[in-house]
Formats: sequence, C-alpha cells, structure tokens
Amino acid sequence: MKRDADHLTLSGALARIPRFGEAGAVAAGLIGTFAWVLGWYWPTAAEVGRIWWRTETFAHGLLVLPLFAWLVWRKRDALVGLTPRPVPVLALPLALAGFAWLLGGLVSVAALTHIALGAILVIGSVAVLGWRIARELAFPLGFLLFGIPVGEFLLPVLMIYTAEFTVGALRLSGVPVYQEGLHFVVPNGRWSVVEACSGIRYLIASLMVGTLYAYLHYRSLKRRLLFVGVAIAVPIVANWVRAYMIVMLGYLSDNRIAAGVDHLIYGWLFFGVVILAMFWIGSRWREDHLPASARVAVSVPSGARRGWLGVLPLAAVTALFPPMLAHLHQPVEPFAVTLAAPAPAPGWTMVNEDLAGFRPHYRGHRGELYQVYRRGDGRTVALYVAYYAKQGPGAELVMWGNDLVEGEDLRWIRVGGGSEELAVGEVRRAVVSDHLRRLAIWHWYWADGRVMTSDYLAKALLARDRLTGQHDDSAFVAVIAPIEERPEEARALVADFVREHMGGIGAMLAGAEAGR
Repeated sequence: MKRDADHLTLSGALARIPRFGEAGAVAAGLIGTFAWVLGWYWPTAAEVGRIWWRTETFAHGLLVLPLFAWLVWRKRDALVGLTPRPVPVLALPLALAGFAWLLGGLVSVAALTHIALGAILVIGSVAVLGWRIARELAFPLGFLLFGIPVGEFLLPVLMIYTAEFTVGALRLSGVPVYQEGLHFVVPNGRWSVVEACSGIRYLIASLMVGTLYAYLHYRSLKRRLLFVGVAIAVPIVANWVRAYMIVMLGYLSDNRIAAGVDHLIYGWLFFGVVILAMFWIGSRWREDHLPASARVAVSVPSGARRGWLGVLPLAAVTALFPPMLAHLHQPVEPFAVTLAAPAPAPGWTMVNEDLAGFRPHYRGHRGELYQVYRRGDGRTVALYVAYYAKQGPGAELVMWGNDLVEGEDLRWIRVGGGSEELAVGEVRRAVVSDHLRRLAIWHWYWADGRVMTSDYLAKALLARDRLTGQHDDSAFVAVIAPIEERPEEARALVADFVREHMGGIGAMLAGAEAGR
C-alpha cells in the first residue's frame, strides 16, 4: 500500500512538470521573437543598452531582462498544456509600432524609438505565443516596459516642486531665503536644484521595485494598485525632505557637511531607509501565502502546430521599417546658409556690439545670425536666428541640447519664463541671469512659413517633410533685451522692435529658403 502511495505522489509531481515539447515551444517563441526583433532594430537596442550602462537614472534597466527571465520561469507550471498559437491579426499593431519607430528615427526622437522598440517586443511576443500564453505571461511581458529609458520629461516639474518645497520648509524653519527659480541663497551659501536633485532616479527605481513587490506579494488588484501608488508618492515626498535636510545640514554646519560627496551618499542612504520602511509596512498586508487563482486547462486543437505559419506575416511586418529608414536617411553634404540681418526700421540703427556676451545655445544649424539694434533713446535689443535645413541627426531645430542655456553652463541660469503675445503671435518668454545682470528673451520657432512655440508641432512638421520629400527649412528666432529697473520697459521695447521688424525677419527667412 505504501508503494502505491509513493507511486501516486511521484506521478503527481511529474504531472506538474511542463512537458519538454511545450516548454521548448514557449522558450523558442520568446527567444526567436527577441532575436528577430533585436536583430533588425539592433542600433536602437544597443543605444538603450548604452543608456542603461552609462546613465545612473536608468541603471535599473540592467536588471529588467534577468528579472523577466526569472518571472517567466516562475510561471512554468501555469504553462502546462499550452502550446504557442500565433495571432496574425496582431500584424496591424506591430505595423503601427514599427511606423512609430520609423517616425522617431526620421526626426531623431530617441524616446519615441525606444518606446516603439519596447512595444514591438511585447506585441511581437504576444503575437507569436498567442492569447492563452500571453495571458499567463502578462506581468512578465509588461515588466519589460521598465527597460524603456523614458521619464526625463518629468525633470522640470520635479525640480520645480523640489525647489518650492525646500524653500518653503526653510522659511518655516526660520531660515531667510532669497529664491530665483531653481536657485536660492541662504545667509551662508548658494544652492541650486539640478537634475540630480529632482528625485527622478528615486522615483523610477521605486516604481519598478514597488511594482514587482506588489505583484509577488499581493493577490488582489486593489492592494497591488494601492502599493504601486505608494511607491510613486513616497520617493517624491522623500526627495523633498531629503533636499530640505541637506540644505539645513549645510546651513547649520556652515557647509562643513552635506555639501560635497557626502551630499550624494547621504541622499542615497536616506532614500534606502525610506524604501525599506515602505516595504516593511507593506509586508504587513502581504497575500503571497494565499493560493493563486487556478487556471482552467484548455485543450489545444491538433492542428495548432500548423499555426506557426502565422508567424510569417508578423516577421515580415517587423522587418519592414529598418530598410525604409535607411532609404529615407540619405547622407547630406555639409553646407551653409547665409542670413542677412533685416534692415533697421526708422528710429533704429544696427550697432556692432554684444549684449552681455549671451547667446542661445543652438547647434547643428546651417546658418546663424546675431545682430544688435539700438533705438533712438539709446536702448538696445539683440536679434538671434539659428537656421536649419535638410535636417538630420545632430543637425535639427528641436533636439537634445538645443536650449536657451547650455545644461552645463555655470554662468547663465534660467530664472523665469512663460508665454506672451507679440505682433508675430504667441511666443515664449524667458529670463536668464548671471547673478549680476538679467536678460529677457522672447523666442519662437519659424517652420512651414509660420510662427509656433510647440516642440511637438515642429517635430511633426519635420516628420511630414521628411516623409513627403519637401523642404524642411525652419529656424529658431529670439529677441533679447536687458532688464533694468522696470521689466515692463524691456517688454515694451521688444514689442516695438518685433512689430516694426517682423516683416523684415519673415522676408529674411523666406529668402533663405528660396535661395537654396
């Protein structure tokens, strides 16, 4: 009798082990999909890998693939009796993701190409494995999206709120503070909220780890979503407190501590303690001791193996877009566009001067103009134009690094901004300072013969021009004026200059395009 019981126990254990053919088919489907996609899109994949390796903000990406493999392995029992059944209809969303990748490559929007690559991997895996297996692997496949290096668009918002909280907390603590945007001064030091202080690293790391923790330790969707929400809120608030405590430590110690390397060490230690406390509190409601919901076995039709033919249209669609991008990305020989400064309107003269040594940080242009104009009352403004044509990687109007102030510029800082209406339409306004002087800058884009301020619209027009073979000429235009005692006088001066010279500026830009 005991021998029969042992035999039954062994049989039950063996029954829970996925059959080699089934496990091998699932593994082959995943490995084949990854190899095919990464082979065709290798430049983008390699770029993502370099970001993981070189950028601390996205270093967590190095763990995504190993964790994905482990999560799939944990689901091996749930895959018993399931055989991959490709879904050819998913060729349509695959094509949409591929087209998004193509657009990102055409206009050099790295974030779009990275997101599109992640979408192609996930959609391709679902399409190859089929709905039943994809349902079991929903979380591991979704977890792959944490490898996409996106999130830096949150930097300005996080930096602003960090600065506002820090300054407010300092004032509540009785510390006198003078604030200029992201920069503030206390009696014994000057502080700035830079990108490393934004908390984006803490937020992304906490979100990934918190999502994984919620999946492994909770069963109910409500608790999982609640813990993920906590994993988002806690690092943001913790970063605000961290920034305040660092400034307070520097203030109270006369900058002997929390002002150098220990600034970063203290920050990560504080973050680590906060996250561990969050997990410890969350563990009090963990549900991983509860059994997971049982899966109802579904028999696979005998003709399922012939379904592998459905992979062919999926593979063809996936491989369509890299050759298209290579065809559209024809190399362009360097050339220059000459810009002639608009003639001064009555009451204005052109002068050979420099306005505080400031120029917007725009690179990759085909032509550049900087001209100072003086009005009869002695007040001056500067006109700056950066002209772009036949744009490509590293030579585009809207690209990383093109901004009013260079990211690593230690002299000029941005201390304010907004938008206003001038004679040409709605434009952006910014204020920069070198701690001694202030300059007000009204700036806009010129593209498709019109004025605009949206980076997204400028990129969309560039994509349209690249796809249709039209001229993609565009420009960045800025009018700069020093701010003296009354800022409204600078605005009135620039408003007059733009109203009286917008015809000449438009003619200069249109002439540069027609003259190519």
